[in-house]
Amino acid sequence: MSERTRVDRQSKLSNTKEAAWALDASDDLHHLRSEFIIPTKDDLKRRTLSRTDHQEAGRSDLSIYLCGNSLGLQPRRAADRIASHLGAWATKGVFGHFAAHEGSELPPFVDIDSVAAQRMAPVVGASAEEVAVMETLSANLHLMMASFYRPTQERYKIILEGKAFPSDHYAVESQIRHHELDPADAMILIEPPDEKVATIPISHVLAVIDEHASSTAMILLPGVQYYTGQYLDIPTITRHAHARGIVIGWDLAHAVGNVELQLHNWDVDFAVWCSYKYLNSGPGAIGGLFVHEKHGRVDDTAIEQGRDAFRTRLSGWWGGDKATRFQMGNKFIPIPGAAGFQVGNPCALAICPLLASLEVFALTSMPALRAKSLKLTKYLEELLLAEWWDRSADGATELYQVITPSDAAQRGAQLSIRLREGLLGGVMRDLEEHGIVVDERKPDVIRVAPAPLYNTFVEVWTFVLIFKEACLKAYNGQSLSGDVSIGLAGGQDRGWSQIK
Repeated sequence: MSERTRVDRQSKLSNTKEAAWALDASDDLHHLRSEFIIPTKDDLKRRTLSRTDHQEAGRSDLSIYLCGNSLGLQPRRAADRIASHLGAWATKGVFGHFAAHEGSELPPFVDIDSVAAQRMAPVVGASAEEVAVMETLSANLHLMMASFYRPTQERYKIILEGKAFPSDHYAVESQIRHHELDPADAMILIEPPDEKVATIPISHVLAVIDEHASSTAMILLPGVQYYTGQYLDIPTITRHAHARGIVIGWDLAHAVGNVELQLHNWDVDFAVWCSYKYLNSGPGAIGGLFVHEKHGRVDDTAIEQGRDAFRTRLSGWWGGDKATRFQMGNKFIPIPGAAGFQVGNPCALAICPLLASLEVFALTSMPALRAKSLKLTKYLEELLLAEWWDRSADGATELYQVITPSDAAQRGAQLSIRLREGLLGGVMRDLEEHGIVVDERKPDVIRVAPAPLYNTFVEVWTFVLIFKEACLKAYNGQSLSGDVSIGLAGGQDRGWSQIK
């Protein structure tokens, strides 16, 4: 047997389902899957909210959910935590704000946000004082820019990525207009230097910063780009910005709970995120923000002397000093740290599913999750690019291209796959018919994100086989007919077009 024949044979053997089972058997985090409710195939297709009995459902009846980059699965603990909160409200009323309750996993209402911040801090690489759980991503972004975007006659520009998620673009443009500046002049967009490549080299990001450094007041970039899945080099870009005297903030919607972050050590000025994706806290869940400790200090001496004692911000009573909060005075003194940037009291009910999810994160660590994620996504990529052992899928690799960076250090869990023109509808319908959940970005991209908390190597293997066959069916005009897929309904008034 020649060396090439032996290598080809080994490659095909590694693509078998048995190889996937072996990878799952050696996975130290496999037990965490049981912490989540995985919809069955019938659950997804049924037009009512009645659910399949998961104790009776077999492994083959479960859907393959590779969409945690849009909405994470529900932790089993979430319902219990919500029920506990509702029980405390029902039986204690206003006393629930201050009294701890035996048998409850939740703190009193008044402390629930600070407990959530303590549990969130290890996920983002920060101290608890640098984290606040509050509002939504877009609202938090406006609150941060109200404090950190301080344009002058010389420095007034904001640099952001040209393909930023629309809400970020809207927020930046509106803040510029709020300061009576012209976005055409004050908003600098970083575009890929090669129009044939969707990702942006870090060297190009740094070059754009250098070009506009003398007139730039702030930079806002995504930790992980939502469309391509590219993971930007946060510490390098942050250092580069600071060396030129520029404040920099990060949108971590697709990074938090996905990649290992060290926001404090990287000297990030501020960051914002949502918690409904990899943090599995439910649709539209409460958001979070990070403010580096150097920006959250409160100078007690300056307060006594009547001088500026803390960073300018949009203030609200929940950000005020806890010792004087209920004295109802009108002199605002913020809580030191990120909590001092809070405005109104956060919804305790909304924090309950986040706490449930963070309990699961506490069963492991971000380094361990990232290590498994790297293996899962590498396995996904290898299978997508390999000639398949099953002849029914031969030739499919000519019908799509992975546009996410192949360097594992430059991506999170997600791979974005660009299909040949005209294939998206048929492929999505076929995947959904088989109980596989991914999302799409028109006109031709699907995003696939195996989450290390609950996805398996066998699921990745099964997805790739069905995906390749679906591509060939769509190309040959053999796709399923009938109603448009749930995802593609975004072409009407609902669907993926409305989901980040």
